Amino acid sequence: MEITEFKKMFLRLLKEDEEFRLAVAGLIGFEELLKRFERHEEELRRVWEAIEKLRQDLHMFMKEQEKRWEENNRRWEENNRRWEENNKKWEMNWRLWEENNKRWEENNKRWEENWRRWEENSKRWEENNKRWEEAYKRFEAIERKLLEHDKRFEALMRRMDLLEKRIDRKITMLGARWGLETEKSFRRAVKGLVEEVLGRGKVEKWKFYDEKGEVYGYPSEVEIDLLIRDEAHILVEVKASASSGDVVELWKIGGLYQRVTGIRPRLVIITPFIDERAMKTAKELGVEVYSKI
Repeated sequence: MEITEFKKMFLRLLKEDEEFRLAVAGLIGFEELLKRFERHEEELRRVWEAIEKLRQDLHMFMKEQEKRWEENNRRWEENNRRWEENNKKWEMNWRLWEENNKRWEENNKRWEENWRRWEENSKRWEENNKRWEEAYKRFEAIERKLLEHDKRFEALMRRMDLLEKRIDRKITMLGARWGLETEKSFRRAVKGLVEEVLGRGKVEKWKFYDEKGEVYGYPSEVEIDLLIRDEAHILVEVKASASSGDVVELWKIGGLYQRVTGIRPRLVIITPFIDERAMKTAKELGVEVYSKI
């Protein structure tokens, strides 16, 4: 047998025949080494089992960590969303604050403007009050002057009334001396009066106590000639000289007569002398005048 074939057979036996391999190993001094390898292999197996357990534990830990990271990511996303919402709210609040600040600034300007106007109005009111006080003083002075003028006018009217009465008395005293012209005037007046009532009339005195002072402004006895014909009532005032005051007096007596009796009388003045003013007053008040004028 050749050496080459022997080597091949030897190697095949070592590979295929365990008993032969152990025998050879023992022969060559590897038996102890193999036992150590077996022990080391067992230890390696335990180590690998421990490593596998660690690997599984690490895998579970990594899964848990992934879950935690996912949860944390979800929370971070939720937090980010909330932060975005909060940022929007803060932006909106900031914008509202800016708008409110602008409004407050505008309101402050308006308040300042209103305050300035109030001050101006207060000054104007003070000026107006001063002017009103001055006006009141002037009105009081004017009122005092008017009262003085009224007193003077009343005194003057009293003097004029006295003068008129004196003139009337003098005219009456001189009536007899006026001659035929005055007599004709009175006759024309009486004739016209009788013609108006169509015949004779009953002439009498009408007297009434005027408690309210409608005629003279104070309570007094009122007396006047009254001519009655059928249903016609005529109040007659015979004056030597008639003025506007006489016309107004007869008109007031006519109003008193109508209020007392309920009958509206005709008003007639018989006089030889009457001025234009008295004549105008008579026309306005509806008083008939019989005279040469």
